[in-house]
Amino acid sequence: MALIILAHPKFESSVANKTVADELQSGTDIEIRNIHDLYPDYKIDVKAEQDALLRHQTIVFQYPFYWYNMPGILKHWFDEVFEYQFAYGSRGDKLKGKNFIPSFTVGSSESSYNILGSQHFRVYEFCKNLEQTALFAQMNYIDPMYFYETSITAGFSEEDIRNRAIQHAKKLLSRIIELQ
Repeated sequence: MALIILAHPKFESSVANKTVADELQSGTDIEIRNIHDLYPDYKIDVKAEQDALLRHQTIVFQYPFYWYNMPGILKHWFDEVFEYQFAYGSRGDKLKGKNFIPSFTVGSSESSYNILGSQHFRVYEFCKNLEQTALFAQMNYIDPMYFYETSITAGFSEEDIRNRAIQHAKKLLSRIIELQ
């Protein structure tokens, strides 16, 4: 059905991303590749990752929003896996027409992500690099799916985070099904 590239450096202690992954995995035909577990040394098996991408029409990138971007291992994963003549170049059309869905969790509140908020920009403004990556690889860029208030250290309750994560997973699964 879909491939989830999961990139969370502290997945076992995560509430939001762990709940999303658990919800997506239960009772669905979704392949989840936890790249932190697979590559703790950051030595990406490029062929295995490319093979996984080729098996699926829809690829979801699930991660926590870190310093207004993706975690370092996911950036490294893109650098390694989306290589010349695979994702781009004269013969680099292997991902052409596949769906690219960014899905992430945002620790702080929605109100902080606006011109007057502490983050000064809306979340989607930080996603242009993702959109360009998808377009450069001839993929169908699907607008990012994300939700706010996922940080316990920022004062949000575990129960509220879990409930938001369950709702997010349901919306994400609906979107995946719609794209099939």
